[in-house]
Amino acid sequence: MTVHGPGTSGLILDEPLLWEKGKSGRTAFSMPDQDVPEVADRLDDKLLGAGPDFPDLSEMDLVRHYTRLSSWNFGIDTGMYPLGSCTMKYNPKINEKMVTTAGIATAHPLLADELSQGVLQVLHELQYFLGAVTGMDSVSLQPAAGAQGELAGMLIFAAYFREKGEKRTKILIPDTAHGTNPASAALSGFTPVALQSGPDGTLDVESVAVLMDAETVGIMLTNPNTLGLFEESILEITAIVHQKGGLVYGDGANMNAVMGMVDYKRCGVDVMHLNLHKTFSSPHGGGGPGAGPICVVSELEKFLPQPHIVKKDGYYQLEHDCPDSIGRLHAFYGNFAVLVRAYCYILSMGAENLKKATQLAVLNANYVRESLRQALHLAYETPCMHECVFSDKLQQKHGVSTLDMAKRLIDHGYHPPTIYFPLVVSGAIMIEPTETESKEDLDRFIAVFKGIIREAREDGERLRQAPTRTRLRRLDETLAARKPCLTG
Repeated sequence: MTVHGPGTSGLILDEPLLWEKGKSGRTAFSMPDQDVPEVADRLDDKLLGAGPDFPDLSEMDLVRHYTRLSSWNFGIDTGMYPLGSCTMKYNPKINEKMVTTAGIATAHPLLADELSQGVLQVLHELQYFLGAVTGMDSVSLQPAAGAQGELAGMLIFAAYFREKGEKRTKILIPDTAHGTNPASAALSGFTPVALQSGPDGTLDVESVAVLMDAETVGIMLTNPNTLGLFEESILEITAIVHQKGGLVYGDGANMNAVMGMVDYKRCGVDVMHLNLHKTFSSPHGGGGPGAGPICVVSELEKFLPQPHIVKKDGYYQLEHDCPDSIGRLHAFYGNFAVLVRAYCYILSMGAENLKKATQLAVLNANYVRESLRQALHLAYETPCMHECVFSDKLQQKHGVSTLDMAKRLIDHGYHPPTIYFPLVVSGAIMIEPTETESKEDLDRFIAVFKGIIREAREDGERLRQAPTRTRLRRLDETLAARKPCLTG
C-alpha cells in the first residue's frame, strides 16, 4: 500500500505579479472628496518625475493575491519541519499574545529607567533564567542573533588576553562545530585551526592536547555537536585547554537537546551563547529577528556588552559605566520582542517542562534514527541527541542521491530535512524532529521516507524528476546560486 504524507496534488494556485493583474479604473477603496483646495504652484513634474506606475486593483484582487502568496509558504504551523541543526519547533501562541500587550508593544526604548521598571524587570529575570538553565554566572541579552553572540564571545576572549598582556592568535574549531564559528573567530582576529573529529563523530582528547599551545586562545566547542552527538570527553577537553591557559567557548545553538540536563559551567565552559529563536520560542527563519544572549563565568562578567541590566536597592537600571566592556553590539537593548517571547516560554513551561521538552526532543530523534537505520545508511553508531544523521550511501547504487529523496519528500507535503551538512558526512541527511511531533506524526513521516527509499530501488528515474506535484518543478540550483535574479 502506498503511504502518503499530508501533501496531495490538490489546488495549486498560481499567481501573477500585481502589475499583470491590474486593470485601469479598478480601485480597492474610495475616499471622500478633499475639502482643501489644491495648491496651484506645485513642484515641477520634472523634479518629481512621473512616479511609480502602481497597478489599479480591486479589493478582491489584493486579498486573493496575498492570500495565494501566503499559501506558498511552509512553516512549522503548516506541517513537520525536520530541518536538522535549526530546531524548527512549535512556538506557543500565548507567547505571541504576550508580546502584543500594550505595555510591552508600545514601550519606547528612550524612556528613562524609572519609567521602564516593568520591562527592565522582565529582562533582568530573563538573564537569571538563562543563567540557571545553562549553569553560567552572568548573562547579556544584547546580541541580536547566534552569530553575533559568537562574535561577542570571541571579543571577550580577545579582551581577556589583552588584559593579561598575552598575544595569542589561534583558536581550535572542530569540524563538527557550528558553521559560523570560523567566521566569528576570524572577525575577532583569530586564525581558526581545524580539529578533526574521531571515527565515532566526537572529539579525540589527544588531538586537542596536541594542538592546544601557548599561541592558542582556546576552543569553540558545539555540544551537542552538529552531528547530534554529545561530546562525552568534554571534561577532559576543557581541562586541557584550561591547563594551557586557554578559554572554552560553548556554542549553545543545540541547547534544545540539553535544557535542564547539562550544567555548562561544571563542564568547563567559560563563554557560551544561546539561540532564543531555536530553543526558547521565537519564530525561526525568514531572516529574523532572533536573539543570541551570551552567558559567561564570573571572571569574564566585566567584559560583557554594555549596557548591562542590574538591580540595585530594588530598582532596575541599565548600567553603562563598564570600563572593561567590549562595548555595545546592538541599538538600545537587543531584539526586545524576541526576549519577551523567551521569558514567557520559560515561565509557562517551568523547570520541569523545559527538561521534559529536551527529553522528548531526544526521544523523537532516536525514534527516527532507529526506525530508518535499516533503510538509510546511518553515519555513526553513537546514540544521538536531538538530531540524527544518515547518508545516501545505500541509494547511490540505484542512481538516487540525497537531493532526489529530499525533493520527493516535498511531493508528500514535508519540508525536506537538512541535506549535505555537516560536511564531514558525504551525502548527509540530517533530521531533527524536535519535541513538537507526536508519535503518530513521526510514524507517518517514517513510512513516507521508507516508501521513497523503496521507490529508489524500483523507479529511480521518478525520484530524479521530483518534485512533480508542486507549482514549480525542480530548479537549477547551481545557476540560481551563481547568477541569482534579484529583480523578480
